[in-house]
Amino acid sequence: MLTVYGVYRSRASRVYWMAEELGLEFRSVPVLQARRLPDPLAPEAALNTHSPDFAAVNPMAQIPSIRDGEFVMHESLAINLYLARKYGGPLGGQTVEEDGLLTMWTVWAASQVEPQTVKIVLTYDDGLENSEDGKQTIAVACRLLRRPLAALESHLHGRQWIVGDRFTVADLNIAEVLRYAQSEEALFDAHPNIKAWIERCQSRPAYKAMQATRAKEPVEV
Repeated sequence: MLTVYGVYRSRASRVYWMAEELGLEFRSVPVLQARRLPDPLAPEAALNTHSPDFAAVNPMAQIPSIRDGEFVMHESLAINLYLARKYGGPLGGQTVEEDGLLTMWTVWAASQVEPQTVKIVLTYDDGLENSEDGKQTIAVACRLLRRPLAALESHLHGRQWIVGDRFTVADLNIAEVLRYAQSEEALFDAHPNIKAWIERCQSRPAYKAMQATRAKEPVEV
């Protein structure tokens, strides 16, 4: 059975969504982010990214990680590429060329988009979105997103999905990276193809199932 380490209110959400899409039976091991605990190494602290038990799984002290049989892997976007290749059927690449494109778009999301979307979501998580520093951080992040989002907007012209004519792991990975910026409605209003595409992604039953479980977690997790 697949084991996923990480809470739903983290990048593990991507892996939980993927597992739902694939219909995989999985076990969830909640691992909190150490930064959310006053003393992550206290004896009574919940299992977290600094816990010795989790360090034995991932020495990098980050979530998510997975265990698939005896195989252990880290990095959420790479995990999803692995799951798509092993179990994905239409969610994975059907040709070598499609495999290349799925990897290309995922690396693009990680390198060109996520550094900025994470700044946005962390500003909100810290409750700083209305402070002067927070507003400046968000404004700069949105400005730096213009070029990559313009490229994605152009790519989606006349297309429903990122690669091929179907929903794939590339759509899931990019949608999850962009979800961190959905607080900035003007950013999506300025890119109608992206706005319509992410609405398609987030209307999928597997996404809704992931979000329903995520909503049950305490906000502070």
